[in-house]
Amino acid sequence: MSIDVLIVGNSAREHAIGWKLKQSPKVDKIYFATGNGGTRSVGENVSIPMMSLETLAQFAQEKCIDLTIAGMDDPIAGGIVDTFQARGLKIFGPSKAAAQIEASKAFSKQLMHDAGIPTAEFKIFSDYKQALKYVREKGAPIVVKASGLALGKGVYVCTSLSRAEEALKEIMHDKVFQNAGSEVVIEEYLEGQEVSIHVFTDGTSYAMFPSAQDHKQIGEGDTGPNTGGMGVIAPVPWVTAEMMKSIEEAVVKPTLEALRLRGTPFVGVLYPGLKMTASGPKVLEFNARFGAPEAEVFMRLLKTDLVDICEACIDGSLSMQKVEWHSGAAATIMLASGGYPLHYEKGYVISGIDEAEKIPGVTVFHAGTIYAEGILKTSGGRVLSVSATGNSLKEALKTAYKAADLIRFDGKYCRRDIGAKSPNDK
Repeated sequence: MSIDVLIVGNSAREHAIGWKLKQSPKVDKIYFATGNGGTRSVGENVSIPMMSLETLAQFAQEKCIDLTIAGMDDPIAGGIVDTFQARGLKIFGPSKAAAQIEASKAFSKQLMHDAGIPTAEFKIFSDYKQALKYVREKGAPIVVKASGLALGKGVYVCTSLSRAEEALKEIMHDKVFQNAGSEVVIEEYLEGQEVSIHVFTDGTSYAMFPSAQDHKQIGEGDTGPNTGGMGVIAPVPWVTAEMMKSIEEAVVKPTLEALRLRGTPFVGVLYPGLKMTASGPKVLEFNARFGAPEAEVFMRLLKTDLVDICEACIDGSLSMQKVEWHSGAAATIMLASGGYPLHYEKGYVISGIDEAEKIPGVTVFHAGTIYAEGILKTSGGRVLSVSATGNSLKEALKTAYKAADLIRFDGKYCRRDIGAKSPNDK
């Protein structure tokens, strides 16, 4: 018996999830709310805003949707899972209470402190003057974070005191992230490379993904402001099986246990972002869903039917579900609009995707695109996620860049150093 699926979101993450689901013999029809210019190739876009939770649930009931996947952070934090479950609808994702681990950095830092999960030394402030005083006492380098959801842009790694003061002003005084910045987390700067860790979980059991490494800053050499992610590699060559085991024991297990003991078991994909420091892994932040652009590489590498995994998580039977991954590596290069993540223009015509996808191993996932009157145009800061697989990371990166260079739109920008911090790949 085939099922119909609703995917809530409009980024390359949701396109990648839909692309993977399309391969399942169990899936008939896929709907996206709201989707983008690329998701129309694997399903039907529905013009229901992703924060219209009751309307989405009503649509799911009317269409007899068998499975909904909550992709984006805002609907998850807003309680889409609770809304759907109240109507008896099957949905993959964490409850509003469990999603606080992403929606409030203050909540997640306190949970880590209480559960003994390794993280940076921190303090939480809701008063601008007190925060400013603390920053001046501590000095730089220091990290300033908006506590709420800020599309991956609310984290400021400040190498000077003046930059830290400016960050606080932008977040708390100027309200550039609106209510997301009414509370800030100020923490020590950690040395080390970042690693993205993901797990499928039913609240008790879990299945680890391969390691991945996102490249968050806009400029090469990790310079400039943070973005939602400019490229990603998986698995990370220097992250050993022993490192993954230590992350599992120090971070994954105690986090899931802490949430379960609070009466808010986490179901879905839990994504801790880590710094691999000289004293071991330390958590920078948690996400309550697939990362983007991480999802684009993980969906290329996932061997097991995603439907089976999602249903096992929802039903509490993940311990009986085998989760397998393809060998080799995957890489994603993000093509962005010139000026992103600050000011950029939209509406430029995109060409070359068909040409790029003729290269073996290449799939292009859409992020900020719109298809209207037979023309594909840019509609966001991060436009396209060009993914490629290969027998090695070097091969995957070479293929991804070759494909990225075939795609054209005015102002196109991409980092040319994705994966450069992993030179020990053969």
